[in-house]
This record gives sequence, structure tokens and C-alpha cells, in this order.
Amino acid sequence: MSAPSKPNAQPVESKADLVAWFEAGCKPPEQWRIGTEHEKLAFTLRDLRPLPYEGGTEGPGIRDLLEGLKAYGWRPVEEAGTLIALSCPTGGSVTLEPGGQLELSGAPLETIHQTCAETTGHHLNLKTVCSELGIGLIGLGFNPKWPRAEIPWMPKGRYAIMRRHMPTRGTLGLDMMLRTCTVQVNLDFESEADMVRKIRAGLALQPLATALWANSPFTEGRPNGFLSYRSHIWTDTDPDRCGTLPFAFETGMGFERYVDYMLDVPMYFVHRDGQYIDAAGQSFRDFLDGRLPALPGERPTIGDWADHVTTAFPEVRLKTYLEMRGTDGGPWSRICALPAFWVGLLYDTTALDEVGQLIRRWTPDEIATLREQVPVQALHTPFRAGTLGDVALEVLDIARRGLARRARLNSQGRDETCFLDVLTEIAETGRCPAEEHLESFHGRWNGSVDPLFLEYAY
Repeated sequence: MSAPSKPNAQPVESKADLVAWFEAGCKPPEQWRIGTEHEKLAFTLRDLRPLPYEGGTEGPGIRDLLEGLKAYGWRPVEEAGTLIALSCPTGGSVTLEPGGQLELSGAPLETIHQTCAETTGHHLNLKTVCSELGIGLIGLGFNPKWPRAEIPWMPKGRYAIMRRHMPTRGTLGLDMMLRTCTVQVNLDFESEADMVRKIRAGLALQPLATALWANSPFTEGRPNGFLSYRSHIWTDTDPDRCGTLPFAFETGMGFERYVDYMLDVPMYFVHRDGQYIDAAGQSFRDFLDGRLPALPGERPTIGDWADHVTTAFPEVRLKTYLEMRGTDGGPWSRICALPAFWVGLLYDTTALDEVGQLIRRWTPDEIATLREQVPVQALHTPFRAGTLGDVALEVLDIARRGLARRARLNSQGRDETCFLDVLTEIAETGRCPAEEHLESFHGRWNGSVDPLFLEYAY
């Protein structure tokens, strides 16, 4: 989940200012960048338990981990005097999700090779700190062992507001906050028309990405009946702020249409003077008119709008860039594969044209059905005359050609297509990561999820 936006006290005079905020994200292709975010579950090596915020005689805490990372140039970020994040002078941040999931929000980089180097350096630093503290980290879509009641809450103000409000909107919102992990990539657009093409491609193909990365088959030590339980959780979190955005495929889609959507998403909070003011369920439209019950008489700033935009959780989210949000957390190789997948499809004109041709007759209802079925069936999900696995091979071929045309080489002369190899293997076998875990659970793990923490830890 996003941290508070950088302060921007510019007053919002009208809806046109909100549209202009999105328009300001337009960039020429030479300025397009790649921002990759990934979350990890932190646990004690001694007993596999999730970390509390504060450590003590019984073991380390998340704060200890943050303190340890400061030795590598990360600067502390505090909320009300409490260390809750780290920032890097060269870009990027380390933040905490509600249940102590550790997130690296990477810097905006030019190539996937740079993303790979950033991720590797981060993990090497973490490995040193964690080995000294007796901490393990693992990339999964959902905590496979511990019940919600045993996950400690992190001391961040916005989480307290969401914790109160989530259960009023769905049954799984607190599980989303406390027990899920994801990997996502943030990408740029050139114009409003380019944004529309990319958001439609992203929404249509997000179920495929979910299937390729499906990695959350266990709940509280047992199979849960899903391959991506994390993805299923979002279907019962909050109907006002989640989903596949069918309006994005309608005539007239653009920045203003997305503004209208966000104005209909109820608020969570307003951030003032370092404090979160509870505005859960209130209307940003009323805020525009100076009638927000939480701040009577006040009108919003651009910073308030930027914060509000972060409180919607669709499968693809528009900010001043696009966030591809549909995949489970996983190991190092699949972190680097995600930007390769989407950059290959969306940052090459020919590839984007090919994607447009592929999905041009897909209906919003078909996409919604895929979204519903993929968490259970992954690549085996029926689609038209075949399965989603058949589509995967075609889409990966488009992405590979797109990356090859980009021709961004590393020091060994390799282009970015190498990062797709792990996905090609998954697509060719039709077996997502969750299916491998289930086979081990019913076989050599003897019905226990504990070996998962050891075999797949970073």
C-alpha cells in the first residue's frame, strides 16, 4: 500500500484540476521508466512466526530489520516519532504493509537489467541483516501458516482507519492487509490515448498474469482450494474500490472518466500535519464543495487527491503512471520476470498493437469471468476454444519479441528476453508455482507447510 504522497498544498479549484493531475503523467517514450515493487513475509527462523514491530527477549522485530538496513545508506522515515519506512537518496523506499510484510518500492529505472541489479542488491543487504537477527524472508502470495489473529499490526495511522472500515465492506479485507504479498510494476504512458490502450491491455491480461504467478495455495497450514488465494481475497475486500473496471473498455474512456470513478470511491482519510483524520466512507465530491464531515469548511489540495487515488485497488490502477497489480509474491526470478512481461507487451508499439488485436473481441464479461475463475484454476481456466494456458504461450511470444526489439543489453550482451524464461517454462508445462507446492505438500513434505519456509526463503 502506498505511503502518503509528497506534500502538495496546491488547492483543487475544480474537477479540471483532478484531470490535469493525471495528464501531467504523460511522458515521451525516451523518458519512460520501470518501477518494480515486491513484498516479502518476514518470520523468525526459530519458530517461523511473523515478526512483531518491536523485538525483545523473545526474538527480533521489524524495527530491528529496518534499523539494520540503515547501514546500507537507507534513511529513516518516521510517523509520530516511530520508524515506519526507509528512503534511498538515489530513489526507492522500503515500507511496511499492515502485517509487517516488507516492501521494496524500487526506483524508476530504464531497463530490466537495472531492476534485476536493484533487487539483487536489496536481497543481499537483507540477507546480511537477517542472518544477524535470526530472521527469514519469503515471497508468497499469502501467509501459509499463521491465522489472522496471530499477525501483529504495524503502527501506521492509515492502517488503523482501514482496520476499522474494511470489515464493513467485505469479509476478507483484513486478510488482504495482514497476510498477502504481491509484486507489481509501474509503467509510463505517452498520452491519454496511449494510457487507454495500456490500461485496457493490462486489465484484459491481468488474469493471465495472476495465473502465471499463482503462488498462494495454503491457509493456516492446509490447502485452501485456490492456486492464488491472494487474488480471490480481492474479490471480497471492498466492491467500491476493487475489480476489473469494465468502464475502461467503453467509448469515452480517458482521464476524466477515471476521475469520475475515483470521485465515486469513498474516502478513507485525510492526511494533515503528520496525522491521519478518519474520513472513512465520506465523499471526495463533498470535499470539493467544502462539505466533508471530517474537515468541515476545508477544500482539498492536490496532495489530498493523490492520497485518495492510492485508496482504490483495481487490478490496474491509474496514477500519473499505471500500476499492474494482479500477481502473487514469489522468488527473485519471478520478481524480475514481471517487469519483463509487461514492458515487452506495453513499451513496444508493435507488441501493443498485437495485444490490441488479440483482445479486441474479448468482452468485459469474459474478462470478469476469467478474473473469477483464475484464482482456482490458474492456467487451466477454460477460455473460448481452449484454456488460458494456450493464451499464455501466445502472449509470452509477443512479449519476447517486444523485448528483443527494445534491444537493451547488459554487460554480457544479453537482452531483456532472458527474464521471460521462467514464465515460458510455467506456460509450457501448464503448472503454476502453487501446483508445485501442493505436490510437495502431499508428497515429500508429509502434509506440512513448514518446509516451504526453508526451501523457498530468500
